[in-house]
This record gives sequence, C-alpha cells and structure tokens, in this order.
Amino acid sequence: MEDVGTFGLVVLVVAVAALAAVLSNRISSRLRIPAPVVFLVCAAVASDLFPGLGQISPRAVQRIVTVALAIVLFDGGMQVGWRRFRTAALPVLWIGVAGTLATAAGVAAAAHWLFHLDWPAALVLGTALSPTDPAVVFSVLGRREVKGRSGVILEGESGANDPVGIALMVALLSASGAGGTGFVSAAGTFFLQLAVGGAVGIGGGLLLGVFMRRVHLPGEGLYALRVLAGALVLYGAATVAHGSGFLAVFVAGIVIGDQRAPYKGEIARFHTALSSIAEIVVFVVLGLTVNLRTLADGAAWLIGLGLAVLLALIIRPVLVGLVLLPVKLSLGERIFVLWSGLKGAVPILLGTFVFSSGQSGATRIYDIIFVAVAFSVLVQGGLVPWVASRCRVPMRAVEPTPWGLGLRFAEPPRGLHRYRVSAGSKADGSAVGDLGLGKDMWISFVLRHGRPVQVRSSTVLEPEDEVLVQLDAEGSANPGGMFGRPEAG
Repeated sequence: MEDVGTFGLVVLVVAVAALAAVLSNRISSRLRIPAPVVFLVCAAVASDLFPGLGQISPRAVQRIVTVALAIVLFDGGMQVGWRRFRTAALPVLWIGVAGTLATAAGVAAAAHWLFHLDWPAALVLGTALSPTDPAVVFSVLGRREVKGRSGVILEGESGANDPVGIALMVALLSASGAGGTGFVSAAGTFFLQLAVGGAVGIGGGLLLGVFMRRVHLPGEGLYALRVLAGALVLYGAATVAHGSGFLAVFVAGIVIGDQRAPYKGEIARFHTALSSIAEIVVFVVLGLTVNLRTLADGAAWLIGLGLAVLLALIIRPVLVGLVLLPVKLSLGERIFVLWSGLKGAVPILLGTFVFSSGQSGATRIYDIIFVAVAFSVLVQGGLVPWVASRCRVPMRAVEPTPWGLGLRFAEPPRGLHRYRVSAGSKADGSAVGDLGLGKDMWISFVLRHGRPVQVRSSTVLEPEDEVLVQLDAEGSANPGGMFGRPEAG
C-alpha cells in the first residue's frame, strides 16, 4: 500500500505541474511574453531548487524532445498546407538552406573573433544557433494570422531549416578530427539526409492521404491516432534510411494539410492539442537540464547574451537579409521576417548532441546556447506583434471558437465549398442577390465574427466572412475567384 501512496503522490505532483503549465499560457498573455519562455525558465529554476529533477541523461532528453518536435513539425506542416506553402515554396527552401548555412557561419565567426572561442566550439555554437524553432514560431504566431507571404515564409522556414541545422550538426560532429576527408564525407551525409527526408515526406504524405480517405475505421477516435502513427512511421522510415525524419514529417504535413478526408477537422484539432502538449514537454524537459549556477562559469551568460544580440540585430539581418534579396517582399515584410527568426528548442536539442559527442567544454557551450535562446524567446518573441505593427504587416489575433454547428455525411459532400471573403474581391461589399450565382449555385451559410448571419438576397458580404457555397450541377464553374481564398475543410 505504501507504493500505491507514493505513486499517487507522483501522479498528483505531475498533474498539478501540467495544470500549472497549461494555465501559464494565461500568465504569458497578460505579461505579453511567449509561453515557451515561462516553461523554460520555471523548469530551470525548479531544477536548481530541487536538484533531483535535473537527473536526466542527455540521451533521454534527445529522445523525448525528438518525438515532441516531430509532432510539432507535423502539425505545423498541416497548418501551413500545400495551398499556402506553394505561394512561398522557393523562398522557404532558399532561406531554409542558404539562410541557415549563412547564419551558422556568421555566428561561428563572431564567437571565434569577438569572444575568442576556439574554432571547434565556435562552429558548434554557430550550427546550434542557426535554425529557427517551430515550437516557438508556431506558438507566437499560433493565435495570430499574418497576411501576405511573410507569415508563410516564417512558418515554412522554421520547419525547413530545423532538418538543415540538425543534419549540419551531425555532419560537423562526425567530421571532427577527421581532416578534409571527414568534411567531404560529412557534406555527403548532409545532402543525403535532406534528399531522403524530402522524398520520404512527399511519397509518404501522398500515401498517408490515400490511406486517410480510403481505409475506414470502426471508431471516430481512431482516425486521429492513425494519422499520428503514420507520421511517426514516416519519421522512423526516413531516419532508418539515413534521411532527416524531421524534414519527412514536416513535408508530409504540408502534403496532407489541404486534402479532404473523413474526420479531417477532428484530426486537425487532435494534432493541434497534442502539439501544444509537446511544446510544453519540450521546454520543461530542456529547462530541467540547465544548471543556472554554471551560467557565470567562463562568462557563459555574457557570451550567450552577446551572441544573441548580434544574431538579432546584425548577423541575421545582414546575412539572411542578403539571402532574401531575390525574394519579392515589401520593406516592412522583409524587416518582420528578419526580426522574427526565433530560437528555441532545436538549438538546445543540438546543444545536447555536444554532450553525447564528448567534446570538451560541453557545459559552457550548452549554457551559452540556453542564454541566447532565452533572450530570443523573451525579447524577440515578445516584440513580434509590435514589430509587425511598426512594419505595417497585417496581423490579427484569431480568437478561439469553442462552439460548433455541423452535419455528418456518410460520403464526401459533393459540390460543397467553403470560402473566406477577401478584401477587394467581387463579393466584398456586394449583396448576395447581386453576385449572379445562377440557379445551380447558392450560399447556404454565412458566418461573421463568430456569429451566423441570415442569408437573404439583400445580405451584404463583408471581408473575413466565412461562406458555405453549394453547387447543384456537376461541372459547374468553381466560384472561388468571386470570394477569395478557400478555407480548409
């Protein structure tokens, strides 16, 4: 019975901690700071107050964070979807690879020449701090809608450059001490990981989409679990094939993001909720690995702060700014993208690789990364809405809509389309009766500011109205250009 009581106490403590983590989102919204920094700092303080909490091996941390990030990336890919991604596919791929490599080189040079770190340590730091983080970017932008290409570029970059950064770190550590031959081999490993990960993501995403549509299951709850298992299968398959599992799940999420499938809404909501939990787990686990008492050793906090400031104000704006020159963006959008390249869990995860490699000065490198990440999440992440406002990048808060009204269909509904009225479209400011829909097409539902609007011939449509359009005849012209962008079903 004593064991039962002890286990109950453990369950109680863990549940209270989880509840506090969930409620901390309200605290972060009131303080106008991103939630991840609350999880990260609180966990770091707790591990110092109760040293037993921090007794977790780097390998265990890597495994937990790897699975959690795979979930976050898959959900992020589904939220982006192919329809949005293709509007900025080339910029995302270009900045994801070239921008990451340029950032790694810039940070490494600054760490070596300004802070006098030896080249092996400087290169590791540069590689660790080069990728932006999907957990932080999706968290900061998760309840905000950014119009234009800048939001897609940010979300796409955070998913695309993680595999690049991780592959670069693995290649760098494997080449350490092996001379020129080792670096040639590492370069081959780097490009192999990206190629295999991308191929598995595209092929696996297409197969998963077919599987979702054609294979029926006995219970509603099994559909979301099936997709989760499928995503992890793709991660494992890509990794076993010496590819990037992170790239595979992100690409697969993009591929299936806009596809219609049974229980697609429930699947999306399940993965969004699971991604939120994974985000909490990532930053709590990583925070527990940090020893705040060692931040002063070797001036780790000073170097981390200096690199973070240089990265935010000089290195990324200059180097990634040059990479972005061929991309068509307004000046405000360009500044917004350069400022919002947030660091987070992935740099700290890369820092744990240093422990596993046995490199000297691993604790100091890890502490530097932690300080740089804390600055990026707290300062840069907290100022993202302000920077968007100053740069005139349209950003609006998307309030949750907890109540739903809908119908279930045994077969995919034909001729039913959902649109959001865009400003400047033909439907903007027009009465329903003046749209010229014809006898084979009609609007059956209009949602405005979260409330249904009675549909009459005199009903005037406004920007951001959600419209449900029914086509009666097969082969009728798609009315999408009349309203604007389609909404995912």
